[in-house]
Amino acid sequence: MLPTPFAEAVLDVIEAIPPGRVVTYGDIAEFLGTGGPRTVGTVLARYGSGVPWWRVIRADGSLLPGHEARALAHYRAEGTPMNRRGDRVDMARARWAGWSELPPILVQT
Repeated sequence: MLPTPFAEAVLDVIEAIPPGRVVTYGDIAEFLGTGGPRTVGTVLARYGSGVPWWRVIRADGSLLPGHEARALAHYRAEGTPMNRRGDRVDMARARWAGWSELPPILVQT
């Protein structure tokens, strides 16, 4: 099954997140002006294996259940800021706010 235009837009946004930075599912939905956090999560579950999925996380910085070890390896390699225990992303330091850097085509759904 081919991705919908919304799914393509979500994947394009994820591709644009710089290494070492993260966004929430809700950030992406808000940026695109459609869908919601769960819809973005569904896109990732269906089509996200080819994009840096670990850069999209819950707003509390917790890691994707069942994928913690893989995500942590990516965070370490990219220098993503983590909390002192190393079990959550430090959202205050890691959350990307560079939406103005994205090409306009990404917002078309």
